[in-house]
Amino acid sequence: MGTTRNRQIEILFSGEPSFRARQAQEALFSPVFRSWDDVSSLPKSLRERLTDAIPWNRFVPVSVLGNARRDTWKALLQAEDGARIEAVLMRNSRGQFTVCVSTQVGCAMGCAFCATGRLGMTRNLAADEIVDQVRFFREYVTDNSLDGEVTNVVLMGMGEPLANYEEVREALLVLVGPMSVGPTRITVSTVGILPGLGRLLDDPEWPPVRLAISLHCADEERRRKMMPSTAPGFLDELARWSDAYTKAFPEKRRHLTLEYVMLSGVNDTDRDLRNLAKLARRMGRVRVNLIPYNATGSGFVGSPFETISRFRDGLAREGVTVTVRKSLGGDIAAACGQLAGKTVRKEEES
Repeated sequence: MGTTRNRQIEILFSGEPSFRARQAQEALFSPVFRSWDDVSSLPKSLRERLTDAIPWNRFVPVSVLGNARRDTWKALLQAEDGARIEAVLMRNSRGQFTVCVSTQVGCAMGCAFCATGRLGMTRNLAADEIVDQVRFFREYVTDNSLDGEVTNVVLMGMGEPLANYEEVREALLVLVGPMSVGPTRITVSTVGILPGLGRLLDDPEWPPVRLAISLHCADEERRRKMMPSTAPGFLDELARWSDAYTKAFPEKRRHLTLEYVMLSGVNDTDRDLRNLAKLARRMGRVRVNLIPYNATGSGFVGSPFETISRFRDGLAREGVTVTVRKSLGGDIAAACGQLAGKTVRKEEES
């Protein structure tokens, strides 16, 4: 695990009064400042040392693209080593903002319907790089006079969070700590890396955030064709793990979500509906989130609205809590499965 800026500040200020390090750490996560030079409570000499040694943000923005409805913005961000990732800002149902962050440069999971999966894996993001996507958009909201504030974070961008377990955990601790994001307003989405899921059950440092499992098919053989990371016996193991998760975290707000992208002729038949309802009942305290498919050039076609509605109603009749995700950002390739680290045009601010 890399050295976080909090630790770098402590090392840099080792000869200073302890409150100086706290001042710098608090300033880093304050929405008021935009650089170390803005932190006037610190002596100029310390600000200069910080500027030379610790970047204010691990990314520089290459471009930001907003859609016509002005409810979604996609940022292309470049890291210090030249690696590029995308992060997304979305206006949520409460009129505030959700930031969708990436956890890796590329992805090794190879899901057939996902644009990111075709990139392959380049590297993990450090905890600071994950956090800085949220910090970037929090500042963007203020600087562009957008009405609202960032209240929610979803780890659903580029990469598989549980394949970068330590850095993701460190980032989550910063989000729920210095950045004061409520843990139930943070969702970690995973394809279901069983070792990672098992690990967090016994990890006292893993914060009480929500989890979403990218299921997408409740037939294991067909799921493996769509999602080659599917381990043998995955569905049975997932059901057993879910039972252990519910016992370990009985709070109602810690429910699991099963994400299910709707693909025409692939996972939207009556048999698929029955399989999904059966699995959801086995898993207990879960919610199914049906996701309209966003085109990624993969050759898949999204299920028509009538089929999605049939799935929703059929699951509800089976006693399964079900929602249909409102898709945002499809017109700027910022929706679920579309992030591919592409250059986008600079947004023209009004």
